[in-house]
Amino acid sequence: MNISKIGVLGAGQMGSGIAQVALMNGYKVVLNDISEAVLDQARGVIGKGLDILVRKEKITAQDKEGMISGLTTSTSVGQFSSCDFVVEAATEREELKLSLFRKLDEVVPSGGILATNTSSISITKIAAATGRPGNVVGMHFMNPVPLMKLVEVIRGLQTSQDTFDVTMSLSRKLGKEPVPSGDFPGFIANRILMPMINEAIYALMEGVGRPEDIDAIMKMGANHPMGPLALADLIGLDTCLEVMNVLQQGLGDSKYRPCPLLRKHVEAGYLGKKAGRGFYVYEKA
Repeated sequence: MNISKIGVLGAGQMGSGIAQVALMNGYKVVLNDISEAVLDQARGVIGKGLDILVRKEKITAQDKEGMISGLTTSTSVGQFSSCDFVVEAATEREELKLSLFRKLDEVVPSGGILATNTSSISITKIAAATGRPGNVVGMHFMNPVPLMKLVEVIRGLQTSQDTFDVTMSLSRKLGKEPVPSGDFPGFIANRILMPMINEAIYALMEGVGRPEDIDAIMKMGANHPMGPLALADLIGLDTCLEVMNVLQQGLGDSKYRPCPLLRKHVEAGYLGKKAGRGFYVYEKA
């Protein structure tokens, strides 16, 4: 399958990162969101990301302009009618994703592949919402997308071998290292990562340590580049809560119960770095 134009649905932190990586590797990109304000912000984020590469002399200013010229932004999903491969990167809510995939199924050409960047929701269920379940696949990028090498590639029960192979190949062409995962709640990365983060929040709630101490111990003791509470703030505490809910509901084990302190932070609007406050306080850009 010859992919020349990639669609990205959702222009938030993950979507803008996926769009930037695609532009950097020679693909034209259609970036979609329901808000022009979010699209404007995404264009700025992508521009700044490419400016950093210019300053580091990894690309030229002319390269940057060429990449930016390949970006189209739109609030209409109809623009995806020209795309060979679309990656959905919307909020981690099951009903929203099912609704979006029904819409994508109507506008993306029949041979096109529909991928989801979900970090925990069933690929099999998302695929069943479309008329092309064999062409639906999970493509879970890590945050921040331009820097992180891993992409989890998840096959639903219906995903065809061709779709899986094309997605693995595209991941490599984007400069990533794809690793396959089974279609179970949380896949591999979040099934292991999120309970660790959740347990760190329990340790905080129970007074075992301060945020900076919990993070310092995991950074130095387990050689993690970032502590679990700082990582939770980067991911977004609302996303962490959604993933823990999916793990608890999907696997039915009490060990996946979200920490009450995590729920309280989300209820308060302390969603992490994007909100200026989570387990730490951040200066807004």
